[in-house]
Amino acid sequence: MPRKEQGWITFQTSEEERKLLEEFCQQSQRTKTEILRELVRGLNKQQTAPTSLPTTQEEKEDVQPELEITSPKRPLKVSSRNILKGVVKRVVTGAVNSEVTIEVVHRVELTSIITRMSAEELQLSEGTEAYAVIKSNDIVIARE
Repeated sequence: MPRKEQGWITFQTSEEERKLLEEFCQQSQRTKTEILRELVRGLNKQQTAPTSLPTTQEEKEDVQPELEITSPKRPLKVSSRNILKGVVKRVVTGAVNSEVTIEVVHRVELTSIITRMSAEELQLSEGTEAYAVIKSNDIVIARE
């Protein structure tokens, strides 16, 4: 099956554009795919489409991307390299711990047990965006 039919989009960028995207990804601790998906999802939130694209360098510099960054003033730095953005699907609160399930892509869910206090401090509830940060030295796969 061709990549286009699988939902792949490929496009060419200038070296300057690539550098900007890579710097932004590093600062926000997010992947290029996450950033581009967020930009695309933001398109349907715009009331009206621009009637014309900027043509001069001055006009291009005035255009600001419609990307909301909900990170602290200084980006959080973690040693984990597996950081997946998703949406909270369920929070089951117990006396001590909470079971939090995050959908990272359509029909792919990750569940974690965290302290009830952590879930409350993070204000986790169904529909909120959150990150699954995975740190593992070993993953075991087995069959009977």
